[in-house]
Amino acid sequence: MATSAAPESAARQIGTLLQGEAAALRRGLPRTPGGEPWPPGGGARAAHDVASAGSNPQVLISETDAAPALATAPPTSEASTHSVPSDTDATALRRGLPRTPGGEPWPPGGILARVGDPAAAPTANEGAISLPGRQEPQAPLQETGAEQADAPAAPARAAVAVSAAPDGPRPPLPFTQTVWPGRAASHRPAPPAEPKRYGPFTKAQWAGAIIVGGAGLLFAAGMAVVFVRWFLSLEFMQDFLVTYPGEYHLPEGAPVGIPAWLGWQHFFNVFLMVLIIRTGLTIRTEKRPAVFWTPKRNKKGKVSLTIWFHQSLDLLWIVNGFVFVALLFVTGQWMRIVPTSWEVFPNALSAALQYVSLDWPTENGWVNYNSLQQLAYFSTVFIAAPLAIVTGYRMSGLWPKKNAKLSAAYPIEWARKVHFPVMLYFVVFIFIHVALVLATGALRNLNHMYAAQGSVDGVAYADNWTGFWMFVASLAVIAAAWIAARPLVLAPIARLFGTVSGR
Repeated sequence: MATSAAPESAARQIGTLLQGEAAALRRGLPRTPGGEPWPPGGGARAAHDVASAGSNPQVLISETDAAPALATAPPTSEASTHSVPSDTDATALRRGLPRTPGGEPWPPGGILARVGDPAAAPTANEGAISLPGRQEPQAPLQETGAEQADAPAAPARAAVAVSAAPDGPRPPLPFTQTVWPGRAASHRPAPPAEPKRYGPFTKAQWAGAIIVGGAGLLFAAGMAVVFVRWFLSLEFMQDFLVTYPGEYHLPEGAPVGIPAWLGWQHFFNVFLMVLIIRTGLTIRTEKRPAVFWTPKRNKKGKVSLTIWFHQSLDLLWIVNGFVFVALLFVTGQWMRIVPTSWEVFPNALSAALQYVSLDWPTENGWVNYNSLQQLAYFSTVFIAAPLAIVTGYRMSGLWPKKNAKLSAAYPIEWARKVHFPVMLYFVVFIFIHVALVLATGALRNLNHMYAAQGSVDGVAYADNWTGFWMFVASLAVIAAAWIAARPLVLAPIARLFGTVSGR
């Protein structure tokens, strides 16, 4: 093992060899991307800089640094080449990680370096400059034997290790620490924000779907018109149209005309139905209600204000429906919308084909509806409306939830699966109904429904605008109610029947 005097002795010998000489340093990779190779170009350190290291952190001078200085040193005798150096001529090399996976630490043990002895220098690429800043255990140098003695003297190579005192202060690094960011630190642009979706599509996708779908529907409708007109031109279909013109005669005693109460019931029904559809859609999309309503007699029956308004409209609609049906049977108006003959089905098919062919069936709603209208009105009043009432009652707070047997016999999941499609049916019915009213004689039909004016003559009242302006006024009332259906307006009304709160 080397004694404590070995670092100072080695430093003094290096100073003597390097005094007045400039040794070219082996330059490696730059410390910063795009910078100069490290160490900087120029002469080697002055000897006094190396000697001044003393007991500071060890400095391992590379073979390329020491070669020029050692080449000018006087040759030594052969005996000295094979002799084992004293403790003052050798120090322990710092051994690091292996050069190959699973190999021995580098540099290998047993390498002996002597200052001024080129024959005893280690093999090529074994020298390096050990940067200060870490102190690690040193492995003693050992003589490599005759192979080291027989090594060629040119180019001369040497490596000298200068150990630092274990208890000395750690000086600052002789260079500014830099960190190569590597590929992981390269700037990557942030991905664009995901566009907001409305259901499965964005706004642009919905617009494209509407355009493409609309074009497809127009093309399909045009082809349907062409096909149906050709189909109705066939001889057997001409006979079919003569036999079933689209309507059949009502029973004797059936009333003629539409009374005023029926027109008002029609308006109330439309008014309530529009608001019910609006609140129903709001309930399906409302995630965090802002206002709640609690009944006075049941503090646990707390619901959102939207649900309260929806159920209140349902109750008014049910009351209006019962009054409407009662007046239908009292006045005999039921015969206008309830089928009284099996001929309703072939006549309904005939009316449908005439509508598709754009050759409207001859009709006069003041006297009789065609069979397709009759089936549509019957299905709406006596099938769709009761389904909406029964399923809505199951989902409301009026349902006896404590009755386990009744709840098991009529699960709420069934009611939810039926209630929404029924609402969609009403939407489609209203759209088609309004479209046909406007397309088959708007002024005449609006006079029938809103002004209770008509005649057995189908051409009469075709230029009367009374019903039209009443229709416009009804639309204004419905639009105002649609806008006013918000918590600011509904809360004072809801407080008359319960407690309104923000939580």
